[in-house]
This record gives sequence, structure tokens and C-alpha cells, in this order.
Amino acid sequence: MTEPLHAPTGVGLVIDQVRKHYGAFTALDDISLSVPPGALLTLLGPSGCGKSTLLRIIAGFASATSGQVQIGGSNVANVPPFQRETAMVFQSYALFPHMRIVENVMFGLKMRKVKQAAARERAMQALEMVRLAHLADRYPAQLSGGQQQRAALARALVTDPKILLLDEPFGALDKSLREEMQVELRKLQKSVGVTTVCVTHDQAEAMTISDYVAVMKDGKLEQFGRPLDIYDRPRSEFVATFIGSANVFKGTVQSVAEGRIDIGLPGAGTVNLAGARSAGQAAAVAVRPGAMAIDVAGGAANGAATGALHMPGQVAFCVNLGHGVSYEVSVPGLGKVMVERPRRQDDVLFEAGQQVELSAAACDCVLLEA
Repeated sequence: MTEPLHAPTGVGLVIDQVRKHYGAFTALDDISLSVPPGALLTLLGPSGCGKSTLLRIIAGFASATSGQVQIGGSNVANVPPFQRETAMVFQSYALFPHMRIVENVMFGLKMRKVKQAAARERAMQALEMVRLAHLADRYPAQLSGGQQQRAALARALVTDPKILLLDEPFGALDKSLREEMQVELRKLQKSVGVTTVCVTHDQAEAMTISDYVAVMKDGKLEQFGRPLDIYDRPRSEFVATFIGSANVFKGTVQSVAEGRIDIGLPGAGTVNLAGARSAGQAAAVAVRPGAMAIDVAGGAANGAATGALHMPGQVAFCVNLGHGVSYEVSVPGLGKVMVERPRRQDDVLFEAGQQVELSAAACDCVLLEA
């Protein structure tokens, strides 16, 4: 009997001041982050931000210009890809079309000179893990997209990698299947305990599957942390608007006292937040659309006494989402403000042209970095 597949004993991953230059072009600029054993990190950002380059450097398919990649505490800069004990799942899945599924899963073991009987047994264990053992003798073309993805995961996991690398693993799936497979992957990754790095440009996907998210832009690390921490406390306007949606209100610091600042926002009064700024300095505040309250004109509580934002406006557009409603409200001095509210069957919706008042609690206002 072969040893059980994948006892959850993941190793840590450290990226230390990694830079990558292609001539005068900087693809990665001083990236540093640390992933605990068994955690799932998502590299998130728009196309061309450097996330796939960083994934290739972790795998050993590309080399860093400077800096270190440490797997389990060891610097792997001079270790070739096949000795790094990583495994990658590509967006295309890269299954061999002329091989049966079990043969695809066995392939990596055969390259490692594992005997045929032992390799098949381990492959069947891996297929059982992803609930495909009953399709072991089919060819890739006979499987659905989701089944092919699970087969590719089995082929990666069967070699007991220290680090599992996923390059846009859900990109080829339709929306409903993609969402289903995100949950399936998360359950599988947690049960196996393998440290995992996933590349995606899908913000909702990153929120669903990740223990940690690294938000990247133009080769730089914009923010790194737990998904909800990044969502609730984005550091920059880019992060605030890339992770979900956000209203960004720009104003001026009016006064400073005991580690708190009063920020004047055109059309919205003043909000008092913790921060270190100087009077007269420009400041930007982010508020999620779901944190904005909307009421009939004259019906909202005055925010002056509570430190909340309070702004009159006119509904410009309304979108009924079924479970909720999205409003676009024109506010003098601030422009378009997005509001999202849950909906009940007996709710009366605001209509385009209607005068309303918006408000937001100070605790839902996030001071962005200058």
C-alpha cells in the first residue's frame, strides 16, 4: 500500500524584495510578502500588473533580477523548476488529449520513476479526492470543463507539491460553474493543506478563495493582507475601486487635533477621522456603496451631530438587481455617488429625478493614503 496522499503539512512561502527587469522595463518592483504554511494567496490585479511574472518566478520558469524566493525556509533562486517541488495548473488545463484521465494524472509520477502499479494507485487516490475516480478511463474530450479542471488539479496534487500554483484556473469556465469550482477548490485546498498561490484578475474570486490577497498594479504591491481587511480598509484609491466598488470623495483637511482630522468635502459637510495630516492638505475618503444610506429629501437625520456625512442629491439612475437596488445619485460638488441597498418586496424604489438625501456613518469612511 502506498502512503496516504497529502497529509496537511504545507510549507511557508516568502517573497523577499523580488525585482524583475526586461531591459529598461520593470515588471516587478521590490515585491515582499510572506505566506504561512497551508494558506492560499491570491495575486490579484489587472492585466500587465506582474502577477503572472511573479508566479513564473516562484515556479522557476523565470528568474528574478534580484531578491529571493524561499520555499520552506530555503532560497530556491538556483533550484531548477523540476526540483522545487511545485506544481502548476494552467488556465487551459494542459491535459494530454491522447491519454486517459488516469494516465494524465500518473504522468508526473512516471517522470519521477514511480513504478506503474504504485503510480496508478496514487493517481486513483488523487482522482477519488476530486471525485473523478469513476471517469478515470475517459479521455479529456469526454469530460466537461469543470471535470477537466478537477483532473488537472488531481494531476498537480498527486506529486505532493510543497507549493501549488494556479494560473487563472477558472478563466475558461462559465459564471455559474466558475463560482461552484471556486468553492470546490477552497474545500479541497483546506483539506489537503498545501500552500497555494493563485493568479486572478477577478476580485470576487479572490474574496471567495483566499486566506491572503496581494493587490498588484504596474509591478508594485499596492496592498497585502486578509481579504476582508483589504476590502474594509483599502489603502489607496486604486485598491478601493479595484476590490469591489467605492465612492471616493476628495476634499481638504480643515483642522487637526489629537490624532484626528476634520475633512471638508464639497456638498457633504465635514467628517472626522483618525489620521495624520496637516491642515490645508488634500485628502480622499472612500465609502462603499453599501454603506451609503438613502432617504427622501428632508427625511435623513442631520449628520452634523454624529460626525457622519450628509449630502442632498438627485437620483440619476436606478438599477433593480432583484436582491437589491443600485442607485446613481448626482450630488452637487461631488458628482455621481453610487448607493446599494437590499430590497424587500414591499419597498418603494426611488425614481430618476427624485430629490433624496444620502448619509454615511463616520465608521464607514476610510481615509486613503496621500
